[in-house]
Amino acid sequence: MPTVTLFNQTGEKIGDVSLHEAIFGIEPNQQVLYEVVKAQRAAMRQGTHSTKNRSEVRGGGRKPWRQKGTGRARQGSIRSPQWVGGGVVFGPTPRDYRMKVNRKVRRLALKSALSSKVLGEQFVVLDALSLEAAKTKTMVEVLASLSLQGKIMIVLDAMDETIALAARNIPGVSVTTVEQASVYDLLNHAVVLTTQEAVKKYEEVLG
Repeated sequence: MPTVTLFNQTGEKIGDVSLHEAIFGIEPNQQVLYEVVKAQRAAMRQGTHSTKNRSEVRGGGRKPWRQKGTGRARQGSIRSPQWVGGGVVFGPTPRDYRMKVNRKVRRLALKSALSSKVLGEQFVVLDALSLEAAKTKTMVEVLASLSLQGKIMIVLDAMDETIALAARNIPGVSVTTVEQASVYDLLNHAVVLTTQEAVKKYEEVLG
């Protein structure tokens, strides 16, 4: 059973936390992580790109010149693809990039992402995280007391507006909840900072 140190928000070690073996202690499945991250990144694409083919471009109803006798190549429309201002051949059209991923695969990917953070000692657990006021300076002090640098994702059991407001102006720091934290988000941050309540929620959802 994996064990991590429990801190308070002033950076003091106050004990240890035993994590669920089946959630935080499995061997990360790299193939599953790849598939889920690929699907999540694809779902971020808007898919609003659009071009017009020859039937959608305005104009071109009249034949430019007669079929024979001009010495030039035959043409049927000034909106053919070879003309300037003509339609685009095989251009991008609006589409949905979302990919289907099975529920069991998503769950395994989430467990693999959490386990990889624990294995890499990039998973920090606090007994609780609370701020009296939404001040960036206070949140900077909390992170400094824990010696955390780089891209940090704070995962809470429920969204706290005070914490979110205090952290939003710190470069590389994001605040989310257990329900909203995706596999891509977990892997895209150097450190995952969470609370005991959030860990219990992960164990309830994935256990």
